[in-house]
Amino acid sequence: MTGPAPLLVVGDALLDHDLSGKAERLAPDAPVPVVGGVRRTTRPGGAALAAWLAAADGRDVTLVTALGRDPASERLCELLAGRVRVVGLPLRGTLSSKTRVLAEGRPMLRLDDGEGRAGEATEEARRAVAGAGAVLVADYGRGSADALREAVAEAAGRAPVVWDPHPRGGVPVPGVRMVTPSAAEARAFAARFGAGAGEEPDDPAGLRGAARDAGALVDAWRAASVVVTLGGRGALLSHGGTPLMVPSPVTAEGDACGAGDRFAAAAAGALADGDLTETAVRAAVHAATRFVAEGGVRSLGPGTGTGSGAAPEPAGGPTDDALRTAARVRAAGGTVVAAGGCFDLLHAGHVALLQAARRSGDCLIVCVNSDASVRRRKGRGRPLVNVADRIRVLRALECVDGVAVFEEDTPEQLLGELRPHIWAKGGDYAMAPLPEAPLVASWGGQVVLFPYLDGRSTTGIAARATLRG
Repeated sequence: MTGPAPLLVVGDALLDHDLSGKAERLAPDAPVPVVGGVRRTTRPGGAALAAWLAAADGRDVTLVTALGRDPASERLCELLAGRVRVVGLPLRGTLSSKTRVLAEGRPMLRLDDGEGRAGEATEEARRAVAGAGAVLVADYGRGSADALREAVAEAAGRAPVVWDPHPRGGVPVPGVRMVTPSAAEARAFAARFGAGAGEEPDDPAGLRGAARDAGALVDAWRAASVVVTLGGRGALLSHGGTPLMVPSPVTAEGDACGAGDRFAAAAAGALADGDLTETAVRAAVHAATRFVAEGGVRSLGPGTGTGSGAAPEPAGGPTDDALRTAARVRAAGGTVVAAGGCFDLLHAGHVALLQAARRSGDCLIVCVNSDASVRRRKGRGRPLVNVADRIRVLRALECVDGVAVFEEDTPEQLLGELRPHIWAKGGDYAMAPLPEAPLVASWGGQVVLFPYLDGRSTTGIAARATLRG
């Protein structure tokens, strides 16, 4: 089995800082909050954040961006070392950086510094674009995308190109596979062409307006598709006709900073892997939702704050990924939910349970019995579906954030590693003792029962299929 496909990111890198603390009083000399107990963190921003996030997916990522010899550029190179290969463009001026001041996680002020712009493209940069199997353009309006516009246009004729636009940047090159503006950006871009929806008071959800804007931009930009991101609601995909709404699997509350970069990086990565556009958008919506639920940019790890340049964690198997997801959510102060079972012939009862469980927390990890474990519990002839296929089906559900496999008859050992805050069980267990309950309680977790759809079971479905056969 091959790993994720490589990705080339072209765009404007930034250096981002957060000053986080508490605001419990106003200043005596002015009616402004005083933020105390400040903790400073630094991380890649702009195109560098998109590249960082794509590398965290286990990809080989190359970033083509403008960098200089100023302190901000040097700091950014330290952060990217070991994770992302950097091909530099000349930078005129100093690297742009932004500093957010947050009180208890809420942004209160942003300070911008540095107005450097990219110079002419280098031969090394042109060769990197020419050899790329997939390209993400993260245009932040500081010239990197303009410098390589001709090379990216040629790449769009042979490889998937995703263009994440910026109001201060240029228009996408013709033939890109996907453009990913926010709703506000799509409206502003469409207005430039005298098209789109404008303000529509009778469109409170904004979907009709977003659909018209997206359709107008498909034509104006000569793009294969335009995906309008709608924040916590999901995204709207248009090829120019009737759009496809891809809703978020759950409502994720939290810091949305970087969610657009997470969306674009996931979409470009999925297209690089050969997925269809619709599949890529679903994967991107899920990734962006999960990113916000896990704490947003706070989930990037200690390397961003220390400048250690640590390499990304190995991709590993589904169980390793599930354990890392649970750890990130817990570290960000979120609620980890786990559910378990054989999930042999996934049916409506399973889906209802998993959807309800996911709504009770910030991530859902499904613990699934191995084939040998199912055979011991259910007898010869089971499972009907092997574990690899059961994992694939479960991971395709938008309410599932990870799948972990256990070999034992019951998942106590795996639960001890996951340490979920909530262990979800179907309501049909209401009168049965749960051997996992004392274990879950030992770390302060809670077993929670969820309503179960009557009459749904794998055994019953298999029996009916046999009779009809």
